[in-house]
Amino acid sequence: MDLNLKRPIAFFDLETTGLNISHDRIVEMSVLKINQNGEEEQRVWLLNPEMPISAEAASVHGYTNEMVADKPTFREKAKEIAQFIGNADLAGYNILKFDLPVLVEEFLRVDYDFDLKDRGFIDVMNIFMKMEPRTLKGAYRFFCHAELDGAHGAMADTKASYEVLRAMLDRYKGVDYEDARGKRSQGPVNDMKQLAEFSAHHKNADLSGQIIFDDEGKEVFMFGKHKGERVEEVFRKEPAFYDWMMKSDFPRYTKKIVTAIRLRMGGKNVKR
Repeated sequence: MDLNLKRPIAFFDLETTGLNISHDRIVEMSVLKINQNGEEEQRVWLLNPEMPISAEAASVHGYTNEMVADKPTFREKAKEIAQFIGNADLAGYNILKFDLPVLVEEFLRVDYDFDLKDRGFIDVMNIFMKMEPRTLKGAYRFFCHAELDGAHGAMADTKASYEVLRAMLDRYKGVDYEDARGKRSQGPVNDMKQLAEFSAHHKNADLSGQIIFDDEGKEVFMFGKHKGERVEEVFRKEPAFYDWMMKSDFPRYTKKIVTAIRLRMGGKNVKR
C-alpha cells in the first residue's frame, strides 16, 4: 500500500559508537526520503564520531576507528543532513527509543537548530509490537492460532509456553537465521542445547546479563562507564572498581562471578 503523504517522510537509521543516548555518537546515518509524488531520494553519511567505537558496536555494524578516522564530523555535515531531511516526518524501526534521541543529541551538541515541532514520528517497531504483541498471549495467538484462556495463571502460562515452543519448531523448521550483520546461521532446531544457545541474547557470564562472554570467551562488562571492556582489563587499571561493585546493589551471583575473576587474576584479600 502506498503511503498517504501530506509532506515528505524520511526513514532513517543510525549506526553508533555504542548504546548510550547522551554519550555515544553517530558513525553512519542513512536516510530514505519519500516525497508526496512517490519519488525516493536516499543519502548515506559515514562520519568520524570523534570518540572510540566500542568493541560491541563494531562487532554489530563492522566499522572500526581506522575506517572513519578521515571522514567528516557530524558538525561538518549537520546542515547538509538537516536540509536533506527538510520538513519531512521521521520514521524508522525503534527510532523513538534510540535513533531519534541520538540524532537530536548530535544536533544539540553542535548548536544546530533542528526543529522537531509539527513533525510526525512513526516507529515501525511499535506498530509491529502493538499488532503482534511480544507477550505469551500474543505468541500463542500468532503460533497456535487460538486465544489463550486464563493468561497470567501459572498453569495456563506454562502449558502455553510449551505449546508455543512446539509450534515455533514446526514453523521455523529449515529456516535460517540472519543476524544484524547479515550473517546467516541455522535457525532454531529441535535440540535443547541448540535452543538454549539460540534463545540467549548474549552468552552471559552471570545470570542478569551484567557480564557477558565476548567472541574469545573473555568476560566483558555490559553496563556503566566500562561497558564493552573486558573485566580483567578494568580490574587491572582500576582495582577499586571491584570494591565498588561488591559494595553496590548488584545481584549476589554477579558478585560471585567478579570475585571468581579477581581470584583467577591472583587477587588477594578478596571477600567472597
